[in-house]
This record gives sequence, structure tokens and C-alpha cells, in this order.
Amino acid sequence: MKSLRFLLLFFVFALPAPSFGEPVPADRIVAVVNDEVITHLELLSRLDMALKRLEKQGMELPPRDVLERQMLERLIMDKVQLQRAREVGISIDDMQLEMALQRIAAGSNMPLSQFSEILQKDGISFASFREDIRNEMTISRLREREVENKIVISEGEIDNYLAGDAASSEEEYEIAHILLRSPESASPEQILALQKKGEEILERLGQGEDFAKMAAAYSDAPDGLQGGYMEKRPLNRLPNLFADAVARMGNGEISRLLRSPNGFHIVKLISKTGGRNLLPAVQQTRVRHILIRVNELVSESEAKHRLDGLYERIRYGGNFAELARLYSQDGTATKGGDLGWVYPGDTVPEFEQAMDALKPGELSAPVQTPFGFHLIEVLERRVQDVSTERQRAAARQALRERKLDEAYQDWLRQERDSAYIEIRLNEGEAAEAT
Repeated sequence: MKSLRFLLLFFVFALPAPSFGEPVPADRIVAVVNDEVITHLELLSRLDMALKRLEKQGMELPPRDVLERQMLERLIMDKVQLQRAREVGISIDDMQLEMALQRIAAGSNMPLSQFSEILQKDGISFASFREDIRNEMTISRLREREVENKIVISEGEIDNYLAGDAASSEEEYEIAHILLRSPESASPEQILALQKKGEEILERLGQGEDFAKMAAAYSDAPDGLQGGYMEKRPLNRLPNLFADAVARMGNGEISRLLRSPNGFHIVKLISKTGGRNLLPAVQQTRVRHILIRVNELVSESEAKHRLDGLYERIRYGGNFAELARLYSQDGTATKGGDLGWVYPGDTVPEFEQAMDALKPGELSAPVQTPFGFHLIEVLERRVQDVSTERQRAAARQALRERKLDEAYQDWLRQERDSAYIEIRLNEGEAAEAT
């Protein structure tokens, strides 16, 4: 990593020289995270982007100085995680980033060029947005490596889950939460101070203050600035602490102050609705493919060119299975590219979308995914009940999701506590080191 001294000099000399008559806001350091810094202009830029998003959502906003401190904490946590990602060798290359941006634009039913123009009109730099997405992808990969892959689900837990009625739950819960995170080795005085803060927030909520506003102002969770909102999910996929609380609550109710190893929580049940059976009969697709990978030796254009040639050969009578054995670059090559029967969600979204658009017997044009370029042929389809093996896989995933939020918060707390952090948000005040 670059030394702090070098970074300080960088931020002094990297500022553009002002042209006469144009006032240039002075920058300063608002936080030090290990040997990197966060500047005031960086904080203001991210805060302005967040404010535009929150105003579009119609959220009641807390005072700006409160949001500044919340955004600074978000930037600190991002910096800590990105530093950790570099240490373990996680990075997102430009091709992966470009594909993610294309998917984001496609989700808004527009090409990336038009999506970029709309961002610019909203006052959001596309270059900054692009790097924010790269950082989010990096943090997601880190979370998968450091947290998700280390969650252990025993066969006994799966048996107990399937023996109960959770596996066929029909109700889904939409909740929001506030987390007051405690340090890993918090003193009794720190715990009491956090508890008092939580009780004050509860009192203000009881007096009618907006929950999303309070979450944006005080929650230490990554989703705090989104009002603490958690996506709708069945009770069995909520953390146990939340599930136990909301199971006894009605729509719009707010829990008491909840204690966990990570700190104190407040949960609001936004809505409880009849959901879907988690293990319904599903459509399966028997599919085969030919994959040409993109790497340092094979460019995107070369990979696509190779598949274009194979596509034409198959269209004019070439044997798909034989060509797959000769040219496909994955483990299915020896089976003529046959992936067998796949369920929804078994393949990456780009592959699944192309596959679902085909009728049995149809061949796709080259399709790009994170793995490279594919030719896809659907052989047949069927609808049937989920197998026992699939039920156990679904149960394992539900149990994993239940444990994930708490495990991630615990990991974040440990990472923050092990970092050197110095906060200099308010000029004239002594720096706060943690």
C-alpha cells in the first residue's frame, strides 16, 4: 500500500490549479483508515448522490450533519473492506464491470449509453458511478469469501428444518431494522451508553418519528441510509432474533430493544403477506452448450468469432455433441456439452435468460456470460415436483440466509475494530481515533 505520507502529498498536489475568478473549495482530510485517507470533497460527493436518491424515494431526511456522519461511517466501512479485498487478491476487471453495468442498464430497459446520459442529467458522474459499482462488486466477492463460504449447515439442522412447517411457509415478511453496533470488546459503560441510545430512539419512534429517517440517522448497518429496509422474505429466512420478534407483531408495529452479540437492534414489521410455497413444482430444462472462454490468451472478439463459425456449422448440419467434445472448454465437453436437467437459478442470469427464450430443439446465437461465450441448445422441458435432494438444497439455502446477516455484521465489527481509524470530521475538534 502507499504510505500515508505519500497519500497526503498526493491530495495536496493532485488538486487542479484554479483558474482566476473561479472559487475552488478547499479540501481536507476527514478520516484516516489505516494508511489511506477520506477527504471532505469525497464525503460531500457521496452524500450528494445519496441525498438525490433518498429524495426521489420520498424519504423524510434527518439533519445534514447527522447524514454526514452516517455517510462517513459508510465510507470508512467500505474502505476497510476494500483494503481487505486487496490483501486477499480480490479484484473486478473491466470486462466483469462492463457486463454488470450492461445488466443494470438493461434492468431499466435502456442501452448503457442512454443510462449514462440520464445519470449525467441527474448530476451523477458516470465515471464515479462506474467505480462505485466496481467497489460494490468487490465487497460482494469479499463477503462471499470471508463470510458466506464459511457458514456451516449441518445435516441435523436440515432434518429439523424439513421436519417442521417452515419449509412450506406461505407468509412473507417485509421489515426494516436499526442496528447500534457495539465494539467487539465493549466495556459495560459502552454497552450501557448504547442501550440508552437505543431506548431514546425507541421513545422518539413511539412519538411518531419516521422509522426510515431514524435508520438513516443512527443505524450502523450497511442498509441504514436506505432506511434499514430488508427485502421481503419468509420468516424462516430471517435471522432468528428478528424472526422471533416479528412473528408476534402486526403490520406497522415496532419491536422492543433487541440484544445480540453485535449490539442492539430495533425492528419494524412493515407488512406480513401471504407468500408462496417455497418448494412448488417447477419447470426443468434439459440443455447442452458449447463454451469458449475469454482469458489473457483469447480475446472477446476471438472467442465470439470461433463460436460464430461453430454456429454456422451446426446450422448447416454439423453434429452439436461432436463439436462440443472437440471445442467446448468446460467439464461437460466429454458429455457432448450436456448439462442435464437444470432448475431455475442453476445457471447465471445471462445463460438462463437466453435458454428460457428457446423452444425445445432451438439453437441460440453466441451468448456472453461471465464465463465466456456459449452456444445453447434446449433439448426438452418438463414440470415436476422438487426432488428430495432439491428440498434439502433449498433448506440448506434458507438456513444459510438465516445465519448470514448476523455472521456478516459480526465480521464487519471485527474488521473495523482491528483497523486504525481516526475521524477528523469537524474542523477545530480533536481527532477521534478508534
